[in-house]
Amino acid sequence: MKIIFTCLVCIFCVPAFAQNRGEVIIVKDPLIDRLIEKRLELNKTVISPTITRSGPMVAQVGYRVQVFYGSDRRKTFLEQGRFKSLYPKLNTYIIYKEPNYYLRVGDFRTRLEAQRLMNELRPLFPTLFIFREKINAPILNDSND
Repeated sequence: MKIIFTCLVCIFCVPAFAQNRGEVIIVKDPLIDRLIEKRLELNKTVISPTITRSGPMVAQVGYRVQVFYGSDRRKTFLEQGRFKSLYPKLNTYIIYKEPNYYLRVGDFRTRLEAQRLMNELRPLFPTLFIFREKINAPILNDSND
């Protein structure tokens, strides 16, 4: 008798615990929309005053020249400024791997391009190395100039 009564109670109680379908109301901050717009704007990078690249930067494997390394952060930024004053069109990248800072320059598709820059920089910067890593792919000119 107890078993039958327990089964009947279970059968009638199961629908009472069932969930009803409801609505989902999404509440979001308007700052999220502004951040998305800003992200889209940043993806349109300006290469020069006349050339604008739309879309994200494309990464590929290439070469960079390491111009400086050391544990002093200020000295690394000074070397970056010195390099930028000499070569304003080349991109510079500061990488921190404990305990040193590394200043790498350029986005070269081939090792030969990196070697040419390295030969040009040899009198100005004493410790130069070429590293193979992911680079931001440079824009290729389609014109036959």
